[in-house]
Amino acid sequence: MNLRKAVLKSFNSGDYMATIQLTGSYKVYLEGIAVARNLPAGEMALGRKVAVIFFDDHNPKEAVVVAVYT
Repeated sequence: MNLRKAVLKSFNSGDYMATIQLTGSYKVYLEGIAVARNLPAGEMALGRKVAVIFFDDHNPKEAVVVAVYT
């Protein structure tokens, strides 16, 4: 398990999925990342910093956004 910082690039409130850019990665976006349902959709503003847990370092589909912060 690995905890990483990222920036929110897009958020779909219908299926609670996000596109993120990991901190330090300037060209790679990860799409289809699950977002914890306890995070209010109103807090998921583009450009916000987020904390992401990767359960499998080799499979980004096994990741979840667990927090949003400024």
